[in-house]
Amino acid sequence: MNRRDALNRMAAAGLGAATTAAWVQQLSALAQVQADHVHTALTSAQAAGTWVPKVFNPHQQQTVVVLAELIIPQTETPGAKGALVDRFIDALLATAPVADRRQVVTGIGKLDARSRALFRADFVSATPPQQTDLLTRLSAEGGTEARDLVDFFTVMKSMTITGYYTSEIGMRDELGDNGQLFLPTYEGCTHPEHQQ
Repeated sequence: MNRRDALNRMAAAGLGAATTAAWVQQLSALAQVQADHVHTALTSAQAAGTWVPKVFNPHQQQTVVVLAELIIPQTETPGAKGALVDRFIDALLATAPVADRRQVVTGIGKLDARSRALFRADFVSATPPQQTDLLTRLSAEGGTEARDLVDFFTVMKSMTITGYYTSEIGMRDELGDNGQLFLPTYEGCTHPEHQQ
């Protein structure tokens, strides 16, 4: 099984749980629906050199960088960090309902608190094995970690996977797209009956 298949199965399994919170499902769906729009806006902002986080403070942004890279690490192809998935997540959350956005920001704080309780260091400052240990605990079937923190990690996996595989790097380098899947611009429907 390749990385793409494993990640798709992981995302589907995480969201298929009957106990998944509504906000997790809503943000995961929003990521799917808004992916093209978010990537287009990010490309423009990055080209103009005007990108700044809209939702996260610097510590939260760095936490999302580390977390996303642990979910999709660099291998022979760039990982989530190289695909700027943290920026995708920030831009996506800027369009999300305030309550859902607040759940993610609160989740970052809870991830840090849990990391400090286990390792005496916030998540970013913990060692890579400690970070992996914490994420393994959050992924454990029937685990003992708090439900809200498990939900946070579930939505982060979902948004990371969507952000990565809808990015140019994810499509070209990981999926081997020859230009048929990734379009630098979306022209819209060309059927005459759909033109306004």
